[in-house]
Amino acid sequence: MQFGVFTVGDVTPDPTTGRTPTEVERIKAMVAIALKAEEVGLDVFATGEHHNPPFVPSSPTTMLGYIAARTERLILSTATTLITTNDPVKIAEDYAMLQHLADGRVDLIMGRGNTGPVYPWFGKDIRDGIDLAIENYHLLHRLWREDVVDWQGKHRTPLQSFTSTPRPLDDVPPFVWHGSIRSPEIAEQAAYYGDGFFANHIFWPKEHFQRLIGLYRERYEHYGHGAAHQAIVGLGGQVFMRRNSQDAVREFRPYFDNAPVYGHGPSLEEFTSQTPLTVGSPQEVIDKTLTFREHFGDYQRQLFLMDHAGLPLKTVLEQLDLLGEIVPTLRREFAVGRPADVPEAPTHASMLKAAVR
Repeated sequence: MQFGVFTVGDVTPDPTTGRTPTEVERIKAMVAIALKAEEVGLDVFATGEHHNPPFVPSSPTTMLGYIAARTERLILSTATTLITTNDPVKIAEDYAMLQHLADGRVDLIMGRGNTGPVYPWFGKDIRDGIDLAIENYHLLHRLWREDVVDWQGKHRTPLQSFTSTPRPLDDVPPFVWHGSIRSPEIAEQAAYYGDGFFANHIFWPKEHFQRLIGLYRERYEHYGHGAAHQAIVGLGGQVFMRRNSQDAVREFRPYFDNAPVYGHGPSLEEFTSQTPLTVGSPQEVIDKTLTFREHFGDYQRQLFLMDHAGLPLKTVLEQLDLLGEIVPTLRREFAVGRPADVPEAPTHASMLKAAVR
C-alpha cells in the first residue's frame, strides 16, 4: 500500500503570528515537503493545480520535474490535474516528458478542480464541466496509446494524423486516478477505463464516499476489469499530531478555526467526529486511519494533507517525521487479512511487467 502527502499550495496567513509567507517561500516549502516525504519513507508526493490566489502551484510539471531531479524513489503525482481546462494534447506531452525525466515515477489524479472561475479564464464554460472531463480524457487516453490519432469532438479543434511527443516511457502511459468528491459520473469514468478512483474524503462524512466508492467498485467489475474488491482506490485525509493528544488539539485549533475552507464553521471536535480529520496522538491517527478499510474495503493509496491553513514549514516537517514513524505500523496493519488477489497500486515497473507478459 502506498502512503504519501498532497498539497494544495495555499498561501495562508499564520493565525498565531499574522505573518503570510511570500510566494517564493511557499513554493520552496512545497519542495522541502516533498524531499522530507522521501527522507521519512513515504511513497508519494502530489501537488494540486490552481490558477488563482491564494494558491501558487499553477505549473505542476515544473515543480515535479524539479523534485524529480532531487529525489530517487518518490512517486510524483498531482492532486489534481485539471482535465477540464487544460488541453489534453498538452497534458499528454507534458506528463510524458516528466515521465521520461523521472524514470517513470509519475502518475496523475485527474479532476475538475474546485474553483469555478477557472473555466472562463481558459475559454471554457463551467456548465460543460462533466462533458469536458469525459471528452478530454477520452482524447488523452488515445494520445498515450495510439501513435497517430485522428479525432473530432465538441470542445476543441479536430486532430488529423497527430502524434503526441514524446511517446510515453517504454510505451507505458502514466497511471491515472480520477479524483472526485461528489460526482458519480467521474466514478463511472474511472471504472470504464479500469483506472483508479481517488476519493478525497476530507470535508464530508464517510457515508457519502462509501456511495461513490461503492459505485466505482460495482462498475469496475461490470466493465470486466476484475472483481469489485480488486478495484484501485485511493483516499485523502488530514492529520495533525503531537506526542500528547491535548497538545495537538491546542496547537492546531487556531489553524483549524481560521482555515480558508472550513474555518468559522463546525467546531474542531464536530469536524473530527464527522470527517477523516484526525488531531491527536500518533496512536490516535493510526487507529482512525485503520478504520478506513472497514468503511471502504481494501485500498491502494492513502494521501494526507498536512501543510494547509497557514501551518509553518517547521511544523509541517515535524508532522512528516511523526508520519514517517507511524507508516510502518499502518503498512503492517493494512496487510493483515488483505486478500492475495487485491492488487497493489500500479507503478511504472508493474505496468511495464504486465505489458511484456
